[in-house]
Amino acid sequence: MTATRGSLGEAARRITTPFGARALTAAQVAAQADATGRPAGIVAEKWRVLHDLTAIRVSLGLSAATLVVLEALLTFHPETMLAPDPEADSDLVVFPSNKTLAARARGLSEAALRRHLSALVEAGLVIRRDSPNGKRYARRGEGGLVTQAYGFDLTPLALRAEEFAGRATAVRAEALAHSIAREKVSLLRRDCAKLLDALIALDDGVDGEPSAQALHAHYRALLAAYPRRPEPADVTILGDGLEALALAVSSALIARAESTKTSGNAAHSERHKQNSNSYVSDCEAASGDAQKESAEPEPGGMRQVAPESSIRSTYPLRSVLEACPQVQDFASTEIRSWHDLIETAGRIRPMLGISPTAWSDAQEAMGAEAAAITLAAILERHESIKNAGGYLRSLTERKRAGKYSLGPVLQALRRASLRLESVS
Repeated sequence: MTATRGSLGEAARRITTPFGARALTAAQVAAQADATGRPAGIVAEKWRVLHDLTAIRVSLGLSAATLVVLEALLTFHPETMLAPDPEADSDLVVFPSNKTLAARARGLSEAALRRHLSALVEAGLVIRRDSPNGKRYARRGEGGLVTQAYGFDLTPLALRAEEFAGRATAVRAEALAHSIAREKVSLLRRDCAKLLDALIALDDGVDGEPSAQALHAHYRALLAAYPRRPEPADVTILGDGLEALALAVSSALIARAESTKTSGNAAHSERHKQNSNSYVSDCEAASGDAQKESAEPEPGGMRQVAPESSIRSTYPLRSVLEACPQVQDFASTEIRSWHDLIETAGRIRPMLGISPTAWSDAQEAMGAEAAAITLAAILERHESIKNAGGYLRSLTERKRAGKYSLGPVLQALRRASLRLESVS
């Protein structure tokens, strides 16, 4: 149902008007003006043009259903290529009836079909060539050759094919860039979350580096400002912010690692000296050989768990309660002894979501009193710790590896308390 080549008369060079009450619009005038001056040698593959239009349909104000109607119109042109002839005016005109066109347009109603055809005309993608009575048909000459056709002219699709291809390329490039930016945001969100967890798990307090709480607050602020339906600019802003945050957290982690390397030997010697003296003072009644044997490390280089008396002498109860004042709020009475602290820690454990197994492992690795101090410290920082149970398990493993000490933990809590007091 497409017209073949015919002679180009003077009438074909005039602007044609639509049938009935439909008015001639500026878009129709522009489309016909372009088609009138069409150059020779233009060829476009109709399905490639449809593919490009699908990519840019939003910018053209077209719906998916409108493109379905355009696809149906293209099926009535028998050739794959759209090649308008400058010497003919009806070679790309298709003239299907509404009933036939609706059948190929996925069964659209006649009202919907008319609406989508008008959208194609207003977008300048097709030209309406109406007959005197508004019907679509073709007049044939000798040998069945179509000399005049009334229907929809597909010439604009061929003339603007290069324009559509360029715009579609730009849209696809933008979509790819947006997809890459979203992938970057997803990766950075994962990295920042895990880097912050690692930073919080480490001992805080390296001069010149931001605190883990401040970095975590900045992370939450970035995510809070991210809209639920982000625009490409929003994705770019969040990606840049997360990248800067990831660099800051990485810098803080590296600084803490370097600080541990430079001060680790001295701190280890000091702790060993304190533990050894306390241990010997509690065992004065024992023989010299027994004291020497008890002070030596276990085979395999694993560190012994310090006795409870060593914990008491190294970290006085009053000092622990000053660093961790919130634990007193959960005690049945005033905490006056280590037994009271251990009992209160057992009461706090389920409130923090720590399983009995994790608590038992911590007490076995650290000792009952050290585990109670650790739980009190976790309570002080519970707002910045997402998973208290997982955090305690991490500290338990570090203790078993000889890499965890209560001293830096209590010092960091004291410094935080002093900062709050100075602000208030």
